[in-house]
Amino acid sequence: MTWTSAFGKGSGWLLQKIVNGLALTRISPNALTFIGLVINIIAACFFGFARPNNANRMFAYAGLIIIGAGVFDMVDGRVARKTNQVSVFGAFFDSVMDRYSDVAIFFGLLIYYARGNRLFYVGLVAFVMTACVMVSYTRARAEALIGTCKVGFMERPERIVCVILGALCNRWGVMAPALWVLALFATLTVIHRIRYTYLETERRKLLETQAK
Repeated sequence: MTWTSAFGKGSGWLLQKIVNGLALTRISPNALTFIGLVINIIAACFFGFARPNNANRMFAYAGLIIIGAGVFDMVDGRVARKTNQVSVFGAFFDSVMDRYSDVAIFFGLLIYYARGNRLFYVGLVAFVMTACVMVSYTRARAEALIGTCKVGFMERPERIVCVILGALCNRWGVMAPALWVLALFATLTVIHRIRYTYLETERRKLLETQAK
């Protein structure tokens, strides 16, 4: 067994123990989802209230808090299945809270750069925030039309990992490159989904024409 598979197995075991413990409390999966949002808002506050003389420490705290929020993001669905509380509304609620969490994190970064008069990065964070929302929107809108649209690289887990790495390694100047990576790949993902949806709708239109 490699160390990576051992780590994965150990993490899975720990996660399952957390799920089992939460399932015993009969807590609502939607409550877990909401707690994850609250934790992400706390992380956003650490970004927003950071100052140049303590930014590395505050960013590191924010990164660790986002990791904590990620635990709730991973267990809410598992708890729902474990306790037979899976619902269509639960999936919808989880998606909405994820969007709020994303916006809160980037809004915290936007406030940090605005307080430091770093207007270029204010614009960059605003662009990243918009692009990340559009990644989710294009998929949701496309799937309302064509059923599925899971193309593109920069899904939410990849975006969160990017932010976490930038936050934890900010003392080495990693946050700025992380934002550029997010801006680039989120935009490419949006373009990819637009193109995929266009080709799929045209393909279906052609099939309908041939069937007549």
